[in-house]
Amino acid sequence: MMRLINYLILLGFLLVSLSGCEPRYKKATNIILIMADDMGYECLGSYGCTSYSTPALDRLAENGIRVTHCISQPLCTPSRDKIMTGLYNYRNYEYFEYLNPNQRTFAHLMKEAGYATCIAGKWQLNGLFYKLDGYQDNTRPYHFGFDEYCLWQLTHTRSEGERYAHPLIEQNGEILPVDSSSYGPDIFCDYMLDFIERNRESSFFVYYPMVLVHDPFVPTPDSEIWNQPEHRFDRDNRYFKDMVEYTDKIIGRLVDKLITLDLDKNTLIMFTGDNGTSRAITTDTDHGQIRGGKGKTTDAGTHVPLIIYWPAKIKKGKVFNGLIEFSDFYPTLGDIVGIQTATDGVSFYRLLIGKKFTGRETAFVHYDPEWGDFANQFRNQFARTIRYKLYQDGRFYDLEEDILEQHPVSEEEITEEILGIRDALQQVFDQVPDWVEDK
Repeated sequence: MMRLINYLILLGFLLVSLSGCEPRYKKATNIILIMADDMGYECLGSYGCTSYSTPALDRLAENGIRVTHCISQPLCTPSRDKIMTGLYNYRNYEYFEYLNPNQRTFAHLMKEAGYATCIAGKWQLNGLFYKLDGYQDNTRPYHFGFDEYCLWQLTHTRSEGERYAHPLIEQNGEILPVDSSSYGPDIFCDYMLDFIERNRESSFFVYYPMVLVHDPFVPTPDSEIWNQPEHRFDRDNRYFKDMVEYTDKIIGRLVDKLITLDLDKNTLIMFTGDNGTSRAITTDTDHGQIRGGKGKTTDAGTHVPLIIYWPAKIKKGKVFNGLIEFSDFYPTLGDIVGIQTATDGVSFYRLLIGKKFTGRETAFVHYDPEWGDFANQFRNQFARTIRYKLYQDGRFYDLEEDILEQHPVSEEEITEEILGIRDALQQVFDQVPDWVEDK
């Protein structure tokens, strides 16, 4: 009898091996990627903010990984194209508010790995601004690999309906019925919570490009004035604080839902921002005041938070002081699900599982906003280490001494060591197409 039992156990392991599958009880890791809109690193308490309260995100940082140098693009669509495809903008960024349907996104990657996929929040990728071919195609999220969607600005422009009070939201091909008490961020959150519950037995990938905290800066349901309906659309910078704190509240709701469903330990949450904070906002931190730099290639325009929370792998909070940039998310997701990728990124999967990882030596940004003269005046390319930054026109900055980039390092200040760093950054430019000035 014992020989028969041993034979059956051996046969079971052999069948699993031959099928190329892991035992079913080892459900793949759920993944939630959250990207706040116009939120620089200085907006969170875990990064030194003293202006706003962000307890839910700070708890994730305390129990996960806080990345000190995550580099985005300076503007929304360039960042979205880059993070979704893992490619530098010169390869696939053609127009503002557009992603060419010929692109493969991380949602395709996750579907290939057998995940249920969902996107909720801000879309702005159909080409509405220029009325490009297919700009009224409400199936475009499906085409890009998402099984379900709940989105603002899919086939309707901002002028037709905003994203906060009384929002215009499209959900799986339908316009949602709303009224003045409806609040867009709550609708997106409710939809994601429902998606997570419906897919609790399978593996899911949720991409949540938030609408918060982009202007207009208006009241949230937690603002005192919300109870006066005629004031729900009032615009004032003072409501930015309320919007940051409502962002944190939503993150708390997501985490609470995962805990309730006993999914929190096997779910990887990554939280970042698509670019720096609005230039209309100045935030107090424990290291001084920081004015937002959205749209600019300065540190304030491209330095965003990155908090990674994965209780199954990350046992306690840690700080990672290396460089990560937006092209790195795609190959990291590929490593998580075991699919090889060809991108411009460097996977940070080893960081997530506690193995030695130093990060990339340099980060590269190609920025051509294709959005009006005001934004286009900041067209630029740069390569940087954590401390030093080189632009395509030769300007070279020491960010530790000159974070506002007001005084380029002079030739007299360049030591042999610094010269080696500048030469290494120049090598990055030697590997990408020449910058075209006459545009």
